[in-house]
Amino acid sequence: MIDRPDVDALLRGELGEWLGQQTLVREEARQKSNSRLVWSALIILPLAGFLIGLPFGAGDLKFWIIGAAMAGAGWWIYAPRAKAIKQTKEGINTALARALGLDYQHDVEPGMGFSRAQGFSMVPSFQRSSFEDMWSGQIGTRLFTLHEAHLQQRRQSGKRTHYVTVFRGPVMTITCDRSFHGTTLVERAGKHKMFGFFGEKETLSVEGRELRKVDMVHPEFEDEFSIYSTDQVEAHYLVHPTYVERMIALERAFSGKKVRTLFHQGELTVVLEAKNMFESGSMDAGRDREMIETCINQFMSMADLAGTLNEPTR
Repeated sequence: MIDRPDVDALLRGELGEWLGQQTLVREEARQKSNSRLVWSALIILPLAGFLIGLPFGAGDLKFWIIGAAMAGAGWWIYAPRAKAIKQTKEGINTALARALGLDYQHDVEPGMGFSRAQGFSMVPSFQRSSFEDMWSGQIGTRLFTLHEAHLQQRRQSGKRTHYVTVFRGPVMTITCDRSFHGTTLVERAGKHKMFGFFGEKETLSVEGRELRKVDMVHPEFEDEFSIYSTDQVEAHYLVHPTYVERMIALERAFSGKKVRTLFHQGELTVVLEAKNMFESGSMDAGRDREMIETCINQFMSMADLAGTLNEPTR
């Protein structure tokens, strides 16, 4: 595995110096946002008063104009703060990744792990997506990648279109220490219902493969997880009671839900629905140490637990 970064050592080094400079950047961003708030109020309040005073025949148009003006002003006011927070986050996470011997990128395109998760229906369908916080490199002898995904579906309410979040969480891949030849998918029970409401399907056809439902050796987990595999014997070897307990521990560590894993083509892919992670940047310089420690805890827990999922039972 990897050694845990020393927060004190990081803050005594280049990261601490850079954060000292970033304090001024954040203060300038705060002042700029406050100035924009005043200007927005001076413009929008008189405009709103004028529009509201128009004859009722103007209909909903005046309220739409007021709403659009307020939304645009809100974006304009917050933009300096958002930029400063992103810069701080990128600086902190880049330093952490360097200490871990990994690479970090904030803005990324989805990698092979996400494509695999999408192909095996481990994530829901979506019309809009964003990806961030890519950590990549080697953990010991294992190739490792992790990034966050935010997926949204388009919904229609009358003539109005809006988007709702259907998935947010990390997608991780790590090279497997255990050799295997088939494809095995482990998910929370109840996802693949026959005709949408009967008992679970006996087979899944995904990515040109037929995966058959595996009878769990330990009945106490049957109500919690379902296993589908191209190789029944291999699935029993890969997914043992300790493995299932570690999957549950991964959910608990991040207050997440619906963890699912896939053994395929020599790699383990892990998908977990969880809150936004690795948010190490803020406008409050006094919280830098706290935010760094939280980010380290999140990453180390994710990496350590993923590593244990990759280990054979003892």
